Amino acid sequence: MKKYLVLDIGGSSIKYAMMNESAEFLSKGSVKTPLDCIESLVEIIGQIYDDYKFEIEGMAISMPGVLDSDTGYAYSGGWLKYNSGQNIIEVLKKRCNTVIAIENDAKCAASAELGFGSLKGCKDAAVIVLGTGVGGGIIIDGKVHKGSHSFAGEFSFMRMNCNEIDAMNHVWGLKNGAPALAETVANIKGIPVEEVNGLFIFELANSGDAKILTVLDEFTRWIAMQIIDIQCLIDPELVAIGGGISAQPLLIELIQKHLDSMEENFGFYKPSVRVVPCEFRNDANLIGALYSFLTKNN
Repeated sequence: MKKYLVLDIGGSSIKYAMMNESAEFLSKGSVKTPLDCIESLVEIIGQIYDDYKFEIEGMAISMPGVLDSDTGYAYSGGWLKYNSGQNIIEVLKKRCNTVIAIENDAKCAASAELGFGSLKGCKDAAVIVLGTGVGGGIIIDGKVHKGSHSFAGEFSFMRMNCNEIDAMNHVWGLKNGAPALAETVANIKGIPVEEVNGLFIFELANSGDAKILTVLDEFTRWIAMQIIDIQCLIDPELVAIGGGISAQPLLIELIQKHLDSMEENFGFYKPSVRVVPCEFRNDANLIGALYSFLTKNN
């Protein structure tokens, strides 16, 4: 049985796991993500690698940023800005002597669903990950589409209006990211935003809190509008919603409600589009990184 070391590098922690080709977890762990420099990141990963190097066939990595997974180059490091302009694979290979593959974290989430989850067997689909921003993955012809500059699926930067002066304050990532939802709820409830999370919001909504239900209705209406824009471009069979709050049936229900309403009032022919929750949540990036590795190296 072949084994692989798989890492999910996030802004606060690095999750890692030993996995086999069937995406079964053989062991798991996590360490704090260094925020100072790439040298610290390489050393932390190197220490993890040292524990597994005699057992593995290679190392698969999910990480933030606009990444060329073929060359290893990071056009942008995302939340880990020190990775910008670095060839991540080349830098890591100086410390870790094994086959290494990297992929953007949201594209890994899409790969997980395509390879093993809710989108398995789909030819054309999309994944929308509601997190700090809005991550995404586009699946065309049964493959995660990356585009000519590895920028495909960067949904956070889709514009919500035509205001050129204040452009970055009107992008999808700020409108439908978790911080925006938490801030709105905190203002309504008159509590610090630090006390608000997805579980708290949906507990209020599921208990019938009218104001919070109104907030969620508007929040999901914006998601539905952007899904229709995506639908006009790629005509997906399914759209999978990821992120922590995707576990809430009410979220999926409200998005679908708005999509159905918009279809009825579209004015022209438009096929139906169905949303489903992502099957994998906390483990999605690990599973997707492995799938990307296997697809590339087998």
